Amino acid sequence: MTGDLKIVGMGTASGGSYRHVSIEGTGTVKGAVTCQSFALNGMGTVNGDIRCEESFDVSGKLTGAGGIDAARVGIEGQATLQGRLRGESVALSGYASVRGDVEAESFDADGGFTVDGLLNAGVVDIRLQGRCRAADIGCDRIVVKRSSRSDWSRLLAWIIPLFEPQLQARTIEGNDIDLCETTADIVRGDRVSIGPGCRIGEVEYRTELFVHPDATVGAKTQRP
Repeated sequence: MTGDLKIVGMGTASGGSYRHVSIEGTGTVKGAVTCQSFALNGMGTVNGDIRCEESFDVSGKLTGAGGIDAARVGIEGQATLQGRLRGESVALSGYASVRGDVEAESFDADGGFTVDGLLNAGVVDIRLQGRCRAADIGCDRIVVKRSSRSDWSRLLAWIIPLFEPQLQARTIEGNDIDLCETTADIVRGDRVSIGPGCRIGEVEYRTELFVHPDATVGAKTQRP
């Protein structure tokens, strides 16, 4: 691991192994990056995977040709990744598009996202500001509700696609499931709460099921 990489204003740098990577302004990194920490304040493009031993933070807009693997991931703004997103904790305020899977111990989203693969996390907390979509979701606990941060709705209108705030997935599976404004083919869990605005094809539960009057559930099955 070499020294630090710092881009201020506009600049381009080669990929490689660094201690700390910092982009203030508009920067492009031509290749994969391995570092202790990565911080972007502005607009950045990385033409490869990003691996951080510690933190990965974006405030602005990131375009990544690969994926991200970091202990802690914080995205405030917009991120587009062609690979997977992996971190012990992932916090999103804004909008993220991930072509691969998302893996985390905790996934906290206030905004919108598209995950083409599996969203797999211990705890999933989603506060809807726009459309959130994942092919499948696997977790221990998931809570989905409308965001109360109306100020973010105004500030991030240019980031989050203009869709009705809603979570969409083929399957959602976990132990403790609490949903609203969610469309899914199948929901499986131990304790399941289907709140207002939900449209679920089938619910499989073990111990407890609640269905709000303003929700639609096609089939309900209690499993031993």
